Amino acid sequence: MTIWTDLESDREAEWSPEFGMRLALEEAMRGARLGEVPIGAVVMQGDEVLSRAHNFRETWRDPTAHAELIALRQAALRKGGWRLFDCQMYVTLEPCAMCAGAILQARIDHLYYGAVDTKGGAIVSQVQLYQSPGWNHHPAVTGGILAEECGIVLKNFFQEVRQTMRPRRDV
Repeated sequence: MTIWTDLESDREAEWSPEFGMRLALEEAMRGARLGEVPIGAVVMQGDEVLSRAHNFRETWRDPTAHAELIALRQAALRKGGWRLFDCQMYVTLEPCAMCAGAILQARIDHLYYGAVDTKGGAIVSQVQLYQSPGWNHHPAVTGGILAEECGIVLKNFFQEVRQTMRPRRDV
């Protein structure tokens, strides 16, 4: 199964935080088409895309199959080591505690996220994981990149899920 795609064409594109987030949004949409909660993640080193992933929790029946963890794993394999120094991560939704911890452990330099996760976010919402002074690494964080688009993708997905699960009333 291919987790990242179109790496050659991605390398040639001009870098910007919005570019990275658009790639993450593409991944989120791929996941949505598979019935996964549409969260996408991309790891880049400068203008090179190392990995792209979306959630696989439903498909793999794995509670840890979050887009961020899959993207980190693939980027580490591609780089040949778990330390992802000088790398940036783009995620369509504020990471949960598990993913925020993995991003920290991977030594990602800069985390960009789209929408805020008021229920489970571990960057600014429920927990401010990176605020602890005890960590030996503190990634830079920029939130709100294409936040409206990221939020709409999630909102539309859950509206569709609720409509298909709603019992039918014959009147």
